Amino acid sequence: MSDQTPPPADPAGHPPAPPRPPQPAPGAQTPPPGPPAGGAQSGHAPKPSTSFGQGFFGALFDITFRTFITRRLATVFYVVGLVVIAIAFLGYLIAGLVAGFGAMRFDVATGILLLLGTLVLVPVLSFLAVIVLRFWIEAVVALIAVAENTGRTAENTESV
Repeated sequence: MSDQTPPPADPAGHPPAPPRPPQPAPGAQTPPPGPPAGGAQSGHAPKPSTSFGQGFFGALFDITFRTFITRRLATVFYVVGLVVIAIAFLGYLIAGLVAGFGAMRFDVATGILLLLGTLVLVPVLSFLAVIVLRFWIEAVVALIAVAENTGRTAENTESV
């Protein structure tokens, strides 16, 4: 049957508008004209996407290591590190206070020195541990950011 009915017109009697081509999202870069980067003309296989649209588990099991999860997990690592430092702080503080009061039974001066040492050194060392933790996480995140930006630059210069 070749009986095709034309699409219905709107109530004013105007014919329907032809379909519009899809528009890129605002702020999205449009690819340059010509063959796609890594296409048949260049002889290279297309590269996997390095977009952040991949889910966490997709990025976790990306065997090509083109997607980094370190930046996504930096907050988790920092919070876990802070919790560990806080537990160590409390443990050393309690142990130092118990040892200081215990030592006072035998020698008052030694007990007082242990108490003062505990009350001064444990907070200072804990604070330094937080600083070192923060430095390490920032250094790793900066290194990953450099790697991601270098990858994007390489992809952009390949298509030129």
